[in-house]
Amino acid sequence: MSEPKMRSAVLHGVGDLRLEEVAVPDPGPNELLLAVETVGICGTDASEYTHGPKQFPLNRRHPVTGHLGPLIPGHEFSGRVSGIGAEVEGFAQGDLVASAGSTGCGSCAFCGTGRPSRCPLYWAVGLHRDGALAEYCTVPATACMAVGTQLTSDVAALAQPMSIAVHALRRGRVEGGEDVLVIGAGGIGAFVTYAAAAAGCNVTSVDLDPDRLDIATALGARDTVLAGPESDLTGLGAGVVFEITGSEPGLRTALAGLGRGGRLVAVGFHKHPLEIDLGELTASEQELVGTNRIDPAIDLPEAISLLTARDLPWSDVAPVVLPLDDAEGALRSMAAGERAPIKTLISPRTDTARPSQM
Repeated sequence: MSEPKMRSAVLHGVGDLRLEEVAVPDPGPNELLLAVETVGICGTDASEYTHGPKQFPLNRRHPVTGHLGPLIPGHEFSGRVSGIGAEVEGFAQGDLVASAGSTGCGSCAFCGTGRPSRCPLYWAVGLHRDGALAEYCTVPATACMAVGTQLTSDVAALAQPMSIAVHALRRGRVEGGEDVLVIGAGGIGAFVTYAAAAAGCNVTSVDLDPDRLDIATALGARDTVLAGPESDLTGLGAGVVFEITGSEPGLRTALAGLGRGGRLVAVGFHKHPLEIDLGELTASEQELVGTNRIDPAIDLPEAISLLTARDLPWSDVAPVVLPLDDAEGALRSMAAGERAPIKTLISPRTDTARPSQM
């Protein structure tokens, strides 16, 4: 009997994403096989498509997953349980699941305290082995949570970036009532804005795009600043600043807006080393905190609660769901900086673009 096949989008190299029929994977021990419903693509996917491979193990075998060669991207996704591996408990066939997509070794001191984000062997589905731009995907069960009927599959696909935001707030030790500055209102910045506002913070959002600032306001930002030559945040004195853009101008703006004793939380990946005045940082008793990972057991449940709690639908953040055939065009458009929704969603279950169900 021939093995079952599935449609998938496979990245072979820079600018080379191919729609292919590949074998449906089998879930290993402690894994779920998900029939993928909705996938979010992000700046990391676009960067790998345009300038990679950097994280994707296309040319070098990944030391943890063992993956080498063409890879199916997609690390932000929802799906329905289609197969259950050995030793997995708490899931049933057909459950709608939100996935954080990442895990650690499971045996080090960090994993033992529920913090695989600090595990030296941390890895993620869709980054370090095949992901969810396909009809099916295997994922560690510890990175998943069944959502019942409280979320649609489209909203559940937003749980991974919301988990990144939740984790960033924990790393920044954010408390209600603090003045929070968010540099960048895109795919992660929008969720940081919402999570900080939901925590009772006074949020100021900064971006180059006035439409995204309008959405930031709808997500709870009290103030917005259109970035540009005229914008100067010197003296703002924010208690916590989240730098999402991974750009030098973004970092300079973040430092200018950071108050004495404040925490600068660096979320965006910077491509090159940058100079920072550590003398000023020391004299002002400021802190520099790095983060871009997830502790699924802690962050994912809170992310799902935040997604559920919003009074307005999430269609302003993710208005449309595209078919798998449009994945390459979406990556190319994102990499080119063309105007696009804050979050681009793909579904292997649709043949044409459809409005998101939020």
